[in-house]
Amino acid sequence: MSEIRKVKTTDLDLKDRLVAINRVTKVTKGGRTFSFSAIVVVGNEDGIVGVGLGKAKEVVTAIAKGVEDAKKNLIKIPVINGTIPHEQDAHYGGARVWLKPAAHGTGVKAGGAMRAILESVGVKDVLAKSKGSSNNHNLVKATMAALSEMRDAYTVAQHRGVALDKVFNG
Repeated sequence: MSEIRKVKTTDLDLKDRLVAINRVTKVTKGGRTFSFSAIVVVGNEDGIVGVGLGKAKEVVTAIAKGVEDAKKNLIKIPVINGTIPHEQDAHYGGARVWLKPAAHGTGVKAGGAMRAILESVGVKDVLAKSKGSSNNHNLVKATMAALSEMRDAYTVAQHRGVALDKVFNG
């Protein structure tokens, strides 16, 4: 299948983006207790991205925990000329995502959670479609699954043990 390309956080200029904040209410005998969960995406806009979930009693603390979690889960994504190398689809739970490379100047045609991830990776031109569930947690995981399965031609050639032009000419 695909090998996961983990990355260390040293010497990276990571920018974080908040995807969603969810207020969770726990009703007990003493009343309602509120807490927050935050989905955060960090990336260097040059092929490295990570997603994290933070939970806390306060919003700021939840976001900080999400950023720390995201930094622990960084992966390298191949970005070629500002777009992805090939078409890819993936699903997680009820969320299905479809990503397709686009011509220069198209922009990031994606919504919400997918847009945050694709911009953090550094993709400038891509067509993306979300089908099924619009749950932010599942959309983020499905998008990350699709991106983690991306492989550029050089990696494919190395994996198969053939020359780079043989990958394209069969």
